[in-house]
Amino acid sequence: MPVEEPNPEPSDGTAHGRREISDPRAIRALAHPMRIALLEAIMREGSLTATRAAELLDDSPGNMSWHLQTLAKYGYIEEAGGGRGRSRPWRIVDVTYSFESVAGDTEQAAAAEALEATLHQNIDQNLRAWWSRRSSYSEAWRRAAFSTFDATYLTAEEMQQLSDDISELLKPFNGRSADKSRRPEGSEPVQFVALAHPLPPMPSGK
Repeated sequence: MPVEEPNPEPSDGTAHGRREISDPRAIRALAHPMRIALLEAIMREGSLTATRAAELLDDSPGNMSWHLQTLAKYGYIEEAGGGRGRSRPWRIVDVTYSFESVAGDTEQAAAAEALEATLHQNIDQNLRAWWSRRSSYSEAWRRAAFSTFDATYLTAEEMQQLSDDISELLKPFNGRSADKSRRPEGSEPVQFVALAHPLPPMPSGK
């Protein structure tokens, strides 16, 4: 199944659309917990320097600079202009990354599966962090947060359509991470996760 990593529009307001990545080296470059965290930090801040990233992620500027250079090498981020060395700001390049984990190329599929595992680890960490601090949020936010669990019977075509429909619903909110002027008053960073996959059959085969 495709692995998608949603990103905001660049901070300069230009949209780059969907970028499908098939190079296993580029996929593996992102399959690192710190790079996922770094990319998320850049999304939320709009742009980041290695020095600022080190402060936010509790790491060394040198290590952050190396991770930033790696992300830039494979086209995930680009220089935002201004600054030198570890004071150079970096920004997101694309709106949505798509990585195909079901592909004819075994190496590509393995790289995408490794990335998928890293992304799900990040999702789990964020969920646990929410559980630990949700009492500090207002009742309105605690009520608005939701988890939906359901099971039904779908064809592969219907499940694909459902995925497309969910992506369409999220489109109006793209760009708010990097472009702070588009964030409504009172908004908070929110992670949205949607999963769908076939269940193993019952002993009866149903």
